[in-house]
Order: sequence, then structure tokens, then C-alpha cells
Amino acid sequence: MTEQAHRSMSRRDVLRSGAVVAGGVALGATTGASPAGAEPGTDLAHGPAIRPPALKPGDRVRIVAPAYPGDGRLVRGQQVLESFGLVVEYGTHVYDQFGYLAGTDADRLADLNAAFRDPGVRCVFGARGGYGTQRIIDGLDVAAARRDPKIFIGFSDLTVLHCRLWRAARLVSLYGPLATWTDTRTGPESVESLRKALMTTDPIVVTRDPAEPSSAVSLPGRGSGVASGPLLGGNLTMIQASIGTADLPSLEGAILLFEDTGEAPYSYDRMLTHLRRAGVLRKLAGVAIGQFNAAGDGSSGWSAAQAVTDRLADLGVPVLGGLHIGHGNGQLTVPIGARATIDTAAGTLTVEPGVR
Repeated sequence: MTEQAHRSMSRRDVLRSGAVVAGGVALGATTGASPAGAEPGTDLAHGPAIRPPALKPGDRVRIVAPAYPGDGRLVRGQQVLESFGLVVEYGTHVYDQFGYLAGTDADRLADLNAAFRDPGVRCVFGARGGYGTQRIIDGLDVAAARRDPKIFIGFSDLTVLHCRLWRAARLVSLYGPLATWTDTRTGPESVESLRKALMTTDPIVVTRDPAEPSSAVSLPGRGSGVASGPLLGGNLTMIQASIGTADLPSLEGAILLFEDTGEAPYSYDRMLTHLRRAGVLRKLAGVAIGQFNAAGDGSSGWSAAQAVTDRLADLGVPVLGGLHIGHGNGQLTVPIGARATIDTAAGTLTVEPGVR
């Protein structure tokens, strides 16, 4: 979740800190009450999924920074989007710096809500992950997201936005690259996966890569090894951090997707154990696992894959690892909230399009 360039402060330190002082200003304060029309506690568990329209050349894409500030990599991200014929613009505070955040909570929230409220903006694109989206999520104007469905795309720390948009607006979103684009990590396959997810209504198929560390997690469950349901989840750290909040949706009958970066095997164990104890995993249909990026070699005991297998095996549901989703090389884009099917024998995750 936190970018490796900022490992000097671990994600655990950031999530645990109640308030951090920078320049004499307390950063721990929240933005206060939600704006008119926002309904942070709403859970539309049984409503129909809402797919935003697919993008077409000439559509406007607004890059916003709900967490860390943008940097020079946004130039390449803009080039990728413009190669699709899209018009790229930026939120006012994308490059602001307030402590480790892209401006104050109020400024970041204002940029986010302005993008969802602007009828001319057809896609809201996250600039960067890191940390900070949780601080403003309760002020998200979910009524605007319902009123004018548009694509939201991002990953990592922005997982809480995917969860809130699904839980409160039933909006399908895209879990994929951030606008701070790095060609060494996200090459031509990543570009084509992004274009297809944004601009076509083709189903999305992600195939297990045996070279991915998480590919060692493969469990057929108690049946055929095939399971279907809405694909929900994202970054495991952020899923766990959402327990007890208005962000985490019901996972009953869902395919849980998770991935992470820079977490030791015991951390995967701890987070999945917390989810189990909270009852979150009780009625899953299946599990799709993305990348275990920078998880270590398991020399001190279990590998991340072994720890995860231990925590999931007795659930009795199909589990498919080895998917190019997350912080590792070759990142692909998948819809969150769309109906998905995993097939452990075929090694595939097939997801209905996230747009219409």
C-alpha cells in the first residue's frame, strides 16, 4: 500500500499514528461532517450494480490525489491516457504538499468531490497511493456518484474508495494502475489492459502466472474449483483497516480479491486472521489473489504463500493465486463490483466488463 520510496515510515506506523505534527499543524484531524447528499453509512447490499459508460476519444479524465502528492511520473501517465485519445486534466491540489499528503484533508476532498460532481468529467483517475484516503472518505459525495456514474480507477490506498463506491453507490470501479506511471513496472500489456477496461465492453480474463509468488496458493475448495460472484476487495492492508467502518461491504457470495506490497508473511497471517475473527470471510464464494510484492523469501519460516494457504484452506472455497494484479510488474486492470468467475483448474479469473 505505501510506496517503497517511502519505506522510512512503514504503513503500520502511519495507520497507527493518531496525529502527526508537521510545521506545528496537527495532521490527525478529520474533515468533519459529510456534505449534503453524502450517505457514508448506506449499504446497498442487494441493489443492482451500476456500470459507468465506457470512455471514448475526446472524453475528459480528471487526475486527483486523495493520498500522497503527484510527482514527475504523472507526465508518463498523461501520455498513456492521451494515446487513447482522452483529454487529461488535473485537480487543483494534485501537487500540493502537506506533511506526506497532497494538501490538506479539505483540499484533497474538494478535488475528489469536484471531479465526481463535474458532468463533463467521465473518469476520475487516482494520481498516487501511499496513505491518506481514509482521512477524507467519510466526506465523499456518494449521491453525486449515483447521480452521474463515471469511471473511478486506482489501487493500493485508494481501495477504500472502491469499497465505499460499491457499498454506498453500487458503482462498479476499476482496480488498476495509478497515473504516476512507471514503464519498468507497467509495460505494454498493462497499457492494453487499461485501455480495454476503460474503453471496451469486452470481458476481462486474467490468467495465473506460475512465476508469481502468490501462484503457490491454489485451492479447489470442496467442489469443482469454480466459483462466481461480484469481485470485491483490493489491497489487503486497506481491507483490514476498513473493518468496523462504513467502507467495507458485505463479502457474502463474493470473490474476494487481495494483494499487497512490502508485507512479511506473518503480516498476511495477521491480517487474514483479523478478517476471519471479524466474520468477514465467513460466506465467501471464492478468493482471487494478486501479487505478493516484496514479501521476502520465507527464509525465517513460512513464505507469504504458505501463510496465506494456512489461513484460507479450511474455508472450503476455491482460491486462485498468481494473478498480475497489484504492486508487482505487469499490473493488469480489473473491475471491482462486476461479476467474476475463478477456475482453479484453468487458472483463470474472468470478469464481466466494468463499463457499459
